[in-house]
Amino acid sequence: RTVKATSGRQIFQPLHTLRNAEKELLPGFHQFEWQPALKNVSTAWDVGIIDGLSGWTASVDDVPADTISRRFRYDVALVSALKDLEEDIMDGLRERGLDDSMCTSGFTVVVKESCDGMGDVSEKHGSGPAVPEKAVRFSFTIMSISIRLEGEDDGITIFQEQKPNSELSCRPLCLMFVDESDHETLTAILGPVVAERKAMMESRLIISVGGLLRSFRFFFRGTGYDEKMVREMEGLEASGSTYICTLCDSTRAEASHNMVLHSITRSHEENLERYEIWRTNPFSESADELRDRVKGVSAKPFMETQPTLDALHCDIGNATEFYKIFQDEIGEVYLKNNPSREERRRWRSTLDKQLRKKMKLKPVMRMNGNYARRLMTREAVEAVCELVPSEERREALQKLMDLYLQMKPVWRSTCPARDCPDQLCQYSYNSQQFADLLSTMLKYRYDGKITNYLHKTLAHVPEIVERDGSIGAWASEGNESGNKLFRRFRKMNARQSKTFELEDVLKHHWLYTSKYLQ
Repeated sequence: RTVKATSGRQIFQPLHTLRNAEKELLPGFHQFEWQPALKNVSTAWDVGIIDGLSGWTASVDDVPADTISRRFRYDVALVSALKDLEEDIMDGLRERGLDDSMCTSGFTVVVKESCDGMGDVSEKHGSGPAVPEKAVRFSFTIMSISIRLEGEDDGITIFQEQKPNSELSCRPLCLMFVDESDHETLTAILGPVVAERKAMMESRLIISVGGLLRSFRFFFRGTGYDEKMVREMEGLEASGSTYICTLCDSTRAEASHNMVLHSITRSHEENLERYEIWRTNPFSESADELRDRVKGVSAKPFMETQPTLDALHCDIGNATEFYKIFQDEIGEVYLKNNPSREERRRWRSTLDKQLRKKMKLKPVMRMNGNYARRLMTREAVEAVCELVPSEERREALQKLMDLYLQMKPVWRSTCPARDCPDQLCQYSYNSQQFADLLSTMLKYRYDGKITNYLHKTLAHVPEIVERDGSIGAWASEGNESGNKLFRRFRKMNARQSKTFELEDVLKHHWLYTSKYLQ
């Protein structure tokens, strides 16, 4: 209520009413221990908001370093999130007919991690040029909690996050004013987070839930990253590289000729091994041979991410591509060779006008999720077809969009086997047809090249769904929505002071994600 009034108007009340309640909702209130104790992590449990640059202050020069980052200690934050779910855990045990006094160990918690850079969070202070400031946010979502009983093989799920992509379930762990491309500062701040996470994977957490001590182990899955961030974390070359994919070793040219048949081969371990080869060049090869041997790994992988596809950015990437296809089809590029800039600009404004008239879609500077959702529809393609002269090209465009709309639910849905079983079964067939259309009708665009996300959409979706059960549930969307909250809290609910603003935002944002308050 302190953030959104039911009337839809925004009201901002100071959180006095929360002053006492909030202490037990914020990390650092509940006692816990790890067995064995976490390596290189303090055993103190009453740790609240800490400086994200713990100990590095002297070596960061551009900014007064104690103001650029605030975070919770990862294990303390997880404890707070679990205690927040205490009622859900107890209800889950009861619903499964389990005697809660018997269930004290064997709990497994699966955590989704997301990290995303935000452009332009500039300070609005007085006149003068706007200074571009950038921020990076690292968050986690508790996706499920299950328990394995003695002597049983399968776990029983007692809590499943119903809205894994809502900003209400996505808990902020670390906020920093850093450009996501500034690898040094990013790694300096996330280094301790990675170390804490690594330590937690080798240990069990003991906390009191429902009045009894119970032991939990954690699995972390870094899936909420867009491709830029994955490449940064995993030491791969940037998105324009000939090594087009973060899941397989295919080059752009190979991927454009064989669009569908690839399997996932990359992993964090392999990237680390390849980095060693890149660093040492054991076979004394030339630069090109070496690069081909390590398939584009050219920096040290820093954080483990799951080889998957981010549904939100996949949507955005593919919509960007369709937007360009629409322009090309309006200008009948398949008949011409390299049209001039002027012509292209004209087609683009024609397309924008038409979309605005028929779909009420305002042109955007950068493609975003909402625009992408509205552009990838039958209505949009029909509006575009009114401007395409040739009948058979119109049919092909409609066919292309139909196939895409058959494929999309499979990687958008939280549980495709339940929500769209038919489309799941037909996925490989549809993607093959889609690929055939691209390589015949749109030969002029996909001869020897293809976009990164189209490759993933066509080649890797069935394998990921088979492995994880879903792609949509593991998307970065919750964290992206959290970016809006970050902006809002920073404007409205934070002290105007470099030293305190991030901790106010972090505190507010954490409380906003509390299930108990919701």
